[in-house]
Amino acid sequence: MNDMHDRHLVAFGLDTQRFALFLSSVNRAERIAAVLPLPDAPDMVLGIINVHGCIVPVFDIRKRFKLPPRKLTLTDHILIASTVTMTVAIVVDEVFGVMDQKETGIVDRKEILKKKMNYIEGVVKLKDGMVLIHDINKFFSLEEEAVLKESIEKYSGRDD
Repeated sequence: MNDMHDRHLVAFGLDTQRFALFLSSVNRAERIAAVLPLPDAPDMVLGIINVHGCIVPVFDIRKRFKLPPRKLTLTDHILIASTVTMTVAIVVDEVFGVMDQKETGIVDRKEILKKKMNYIEGVVKLKDGMVLIHDINKFFSLEEEAVLKESIEKYSGRDD
């Protein structure tokens, strides 16, 4: 389970901003694959992909951060990550790699953010900027997750 004691992070970029997930929640990073639209899914869900025989929802987290939308390109990447309840794919512009924060450390969100943003766990301060750390387990609301699971079940039950 992710916690502030996990110092290893997978850093990624969206536009000019840098973000990270705890390494313990990331399975791998890959180039973007063909995404099949998923009817009735939450707005943040672009669709689904097949990862080794499993249906995995693909999220456009740009919407969560109120970043301008953009079309997928062949240079985009996806991070395959595991929440407590499911495997998800997150579209990112770039994957920077694994960071070990033993030197600079992680500043807990409570020390920085006054506003309640449960999915942000902390911040890493670097010489050239900051990296926001997200807890993938808190990123999606229970309602979003329920709607998504229902959409996947409907899709999986189709006779095509």
